[in-house]
Amino acid sequence: MASILTRSAIVAPKHFNRWLIPPAALAIHLCIGQVYAFSVFKIPFMSHFDSGEVAIGWIFSIAILMLGISSAVFGPWVEKNGPRASMVAAGTCWVVGFFIASLGIVAGQLWLVYLGYGVIGGIGLGIGYISPVSTLMKWFPDRPGLATGLAIMGFGGGALIANPMSNQLMALYGGGAEPEHLVAGLTPTFVTLGIVYAVVIAAGAFVIRVPHPEWAPKGFDPSKVEAKPMQTKGNVSVRNAIRTPQFWLLWGVLFLNVTAGIGILENAAPMIQSYFGITAAAAAGFVGLLSIGNMGGRFIWSTTSDYLGRKNNYMMYLGVGAILYLLVALFGGGSIILFVLATLIIISFYGGGFSTVPAYLKDLFGVYQVGAIHGALLTAWSAAGVAGPLIVNSVVEAGEAAGKEGPELYTPGMFIMVGALVIGFIANALVRPVSEKYFEREEDVKAKQAAALEEN
Repeated sequence: MASILTRSAIVAPKHFNRWLIPPAALAIHLCIGQVYAFSVFKIPFMSHFDSGEVAIGWIFSIAILMLGISSAVFGPWVEKNGPRASMVAAGTCWVVGFFIASLGIVAGQLWLVYLGYGVIGGIGLGIGYISPVSTLMKWFPDRPGLATGLAIMGFGGGALIANPMSNQLMALYGGGAEPEHLVAGLTPTFVTLGIVYAVVIAAGAFVIRVPHPEWAPKGFDPSKVEAKPMQTKGNVSVRNAIRTPQFWLLWGVLFLNVTAGIGILENAAPMIQSYFGITAAAAAGFVGLLSIGNMGGRFIWSTTSDYLGRKNNYMMYLGVGAILYLLVALFGGGSIILFVLATLIIISFYGGGFSTVPAYLKDLFGVYQVGAIHGALLTAWSAAGVAGPLIVNSVVEAGEAAGKEGPELYTPGMFIMVGALVIGFIANALVRPVSEKYFEREEDVKAKQAAALEEN
């Protein structure tokens, strides 16, 4: 069994069709992207466990925290063992997490849900998130932005599928759409989702391949490619990458971009209701629209970065994002059209930031250990997953305590996000090409890659 999971077992023939790889990579991201739809379980969980919003919210927070930690810890292992072993490991953790969570639901033990969905499932999130990314960039050296957009788009789109599917499953198993029926359908829904995700991830892992050493895209000659200002032809190890100022500048950029975006995502429904007094159903439609913007931004903006450059794209995410937040803070309460359009673009930048950063890292550090470097950088996501909601929720609670209502509850948080994005804009402007002193010797890189194949 171990042999079919190793990197050497999944080397593709020289004439393998590379367009079979994106759907395989997309498979795992569509599954683990379910975490963005966790809010659909929030009210049934609160009712079932007789717990408050904060206690149930920790399930999601733990999962995102473990995503960042596990992607950093297991990044080198993912690079060494290849995408198939990584996808199997990630899928196993993700599915086992669902099964343990379902036991916690049956037993009425919330800590088992923390352990299953949060800790074990979160480890699967981290490994699964980074496992296909460096592989896709190796298959698409001519279009790395397109490659990462194709994969990471699935993470944003996973919620679009999981949200209605989870609701329908809970209603089906519980015998109705009323709250008490949804609670009754929780356990079989978790078991069903676990089984479905196991099948889809296994299919993706079966198809995934790494390119043959002698393979190259038709008509592509890397020696004739004109290097862009921020692109290097060298390779940097993960050990050296985290010693560079470029890594930490990008860490800050990602942290601030995610903090700004997740602040809206986590409070999208109550925010628009507070601004315009719309119904809960209309607010749910707004949340769905943001999910489309999140998913579309992951593909559209990362693809345009192949032409505009990663640094320029981030200038847009952060600079235009700050202006849009300012417009919402100053005028959003007076126009629902302005509010919806501005937040939709901000969320598209949020998604684009995720899908552009792997190609940005590849430009700066080379493709040698880009998956491991990406994993280390995702700790910024974990930090932002705590900071963004904490900032907005704290501002809202302080406003409520002061007797404020409507847009006044959120306006101070909007100004904080403007400041965060401006700082991120400055950090991105400071990014420069990596010094050659951090590069690995080319012969050492080739020797290590050959040794890894022989070892596997």
